[in-house]
Amino acid sequence: MAFINSFEKEGNFLFKHRGEIPVILFLLAIPVVYLTHSRMGVETRLVLSWVAFSLSFLGFVIRAVAIATTPKGTSGRNTKEGQVAESLNTTGIYSTVRHPLYLGNYFMWIGIVMFTFNWMFVIIVTLAFWLYYERIMFAEERFLERKFGKSYMDWANATPAFIPCLRKYKKNTVPFSFKSVLRREYSGVLATVVGFVFIDDLRHFFKTGTVELITPAHYVLLATVLIALILRTVKHYTRLLDEAGRS
Repeated sequence: MAFINSFEKEGNFLFKHRGEIPVILFLLAIPVVYLTHSRMGVETRLVLSWVAFSLSFLGFVIRAVAIATTPKGTSGRNTKEGQVAESLNTTGIYSTVRHPLYLGNYFMWIGIVMFTFNWMFVIIVTLAFWLYYERIMFAEERFLERKFGKSYMDWANATPAFIPCLRKYKKNTVPFSFKSVLRREYSGVLATVVGFVFIDDLRHFFKTGTVELITPAHYVLLATVLIALILRTVKHYTRLLDEAGRS
C-alpha cells in the first residue's frame, strides 16, 4: 500500500476511535501522578492549577465558537463513523485555522495534563497528540480535497492548519448560536471536569491513602453532572434546543 494511502487509512481509523483518548489519558495519569513528587510551594501549585483551568477553558471557548457558528452539513461537522460535508466552511473561525475543533481539543486536554504538575507528561502528550491528530487531519483534508477540489485547495493553501492567523478573519455567514453549544458541548465539559477531579483525587489518595468526597471539586462535579443530564434529556426528548439549519 502506498504511504499516502496508508496514512489516510490510519487517519480514518483513528477518527472513528478518537473518543477513546480520554480513557487513555486517565489510565496514563495514574502512574504519572504517583511518580510525581513535586517540591513546589503552595502558591506555585495554585498558579499552575489556574493556568491549567484556563487552558482547558480556552479550549472550550475555541470549540464553542466553531460549533456555534457552523451551519448544518458543512466541513466543520463530521459524523462519528466517517467524514461528512455537504459544503465547505471557510468563514468565521474557519477563516483563521483549518481545524479549530482539534485545536480546542488540545487545549482542553492539555489543561488536565498540566494539572498533574509533570512537565515531561505535558511534552509527551503534546507530541502524541500531534502524531495522532496529524493523521486524522490528513484523512479529513484528503476527503475534502476530493469532494471540493480547487475551492478547498485555495482555502487550505491560504489558511493555517493548527495555529490560527487572526488577521485572516472573515465574518461568519451564520450568527452565533448558544443553543448549538448547549446541545453539543455538555459531554465534553463533563469529561473535562471529571478529568480535573480525577487528578485531584489521585493526588490526595497517593498522599494520604484516603479519598475525600466532600470537597469543592466534588460539588462542581455534581453540578456539572446534573446540568449534563438535564441538557441530554432536553436534547433527546424535547425540541427546545432544535434549530433549523444547525447540526
